[in-house]
Amino acid sequence: MTFAILKNPDTRLRRKAEAVESFDDKLMQFFEQLEATMRAGPGGVGIAAPQVGENLRLVVVDCSQSLRPCKNHGLLYLANPKIESREGESLGREGCLSVPDWVGMVPRAKNITLSYDDLHGNRQTLEATGFEARVIQHEVDHLDGVLFIDRIVSSKGLVRRLSS
Repeated sequence: MTFAILKNPDTRLRRKAEAVESFDDKLMQFFEQLEATMRAGPGGVGIAAPQVGENLRLVVVDCSQSLRPCKNHGLLYLANPKIESREGESLGREGCLSVPDWVGMVPRAKNITLSYDDLHGNRQTLEATGFEARVIQHEVDHLDGVLFIDRIVSSKGLVRRLSS
């Protein structure tokens, strides 16, 4: 089962998400449905709970099947993620399941250190680089009501994706 993905300008995409406090089977089921929703989308490598109308600090990321080769951690279920540090800067093209048919050039940190709660509520830390770091930053932005179109470097930076 998959969720319907909210599309911009739905105001629910602009809310700051609430911290997750309950780590139980219901949370695992939600993560699995969120992952299925991400995989059903075109080129989805990440998704955040607010994109499906759940105002919770939950993110799924999986860059392992991306056409952009990168060192990555595989499938990640992240509760209450927080970027602890950022290093370097890189400009890269981004798109979003909630802003279909549009891509833009967005500056992001090249390397990040992230803390998050695992499925049991234990605090963990990971370091991410390159494309995986970009995806995590994009998804964490969703938890704060920020869309990639808010971070585009110029008004000419947003372009319509060509249809296949």
